[in-house]
Amino acid sequence: MPETRTREARAELRTRQRFARRQWARRWMRWKYVVAAVLLVALVVTAGWLVFFSAALSVSRVEVAGNQLLSDQKVLRIAAVPEGEQLALVDLEDAARRVATLSEVKDVAVTRAWPDGVLITVTERTAVAVVDLGGKIRGLDAEGIVFRDYKSVPPGLPRVRPTTSAGTDALKEAAGVVSALPDDLAARVDHVEVQTIDQITLVLRDGRQVQWGSAEESALKATVLVTLLANQEAKVYDVSVPGSPVTKPTL
Repeated sequence: MPETRTREARAELRTRQRFARRQWARRWMRWKYVVAAVLLVALVVTAGWLVFFSAALSVSRVEVAGNQLLSDQKVLRIAAVPEGEQLALVDLEDAARRVATLSEVKDVAVTRAWPDGVLITVTERTAVAVVDLGGKIRGLDAEGIVFRDYKSVPPGLPRVRPTTSAGTDALKEAAGVVSALPDDLAARVDHVEVQTIDQITLVLRDGRQVQWGSAEESALKATVLVTLLANQEAKVYDVSVPGSPVTKPTL
């Protein structure tokens, strides 16, 4: 009998223990979601404080990349990124718009460099020709944008000579013509005479002239002209209609 009671007591104890464990498991299932929610809120609050209020994530450095014509100081001054401001709150688009107003800038990207920096990446314009405006030699890019000064005409860059009646559209057309020329052909061009958008003439360094017409089909015109120069001696080459080029022995 004592052994029987002992076994029963042990069985009852094990039953109570299993019941207690089940009870604890049920309570933990309810409370673990509460604990997880509290931890999540604490994490969000901490992250928010770090991002929007902590000095650890405020702007302490602004860097410029991709610039050659422009100095770092000029880009930084125009961008006006406020040092000490929370990095997450810096208006990157506003800074980019300011930098884009510089004539030398073709494109710009302003990005966050965590944890405390801003990177301004500049793509500058490239001159395909020069033009004399107001007594200054100015660089002209492929889009017809005047963007920089030169003390003298750089070797290899043709000069664009617009007439007084030629407007900005004519300059843009002339820039499109020059940018379509292969490098070896562009190097043979002394200057480009521009009367209207449809009356563009190349004058080579040896004095020969190329009547180009407009900037339309410039790549094809350049291919035709290279072939003509290699095979036909003439003073004037007319490639304004590239499918039917004409050469003239005299001016």
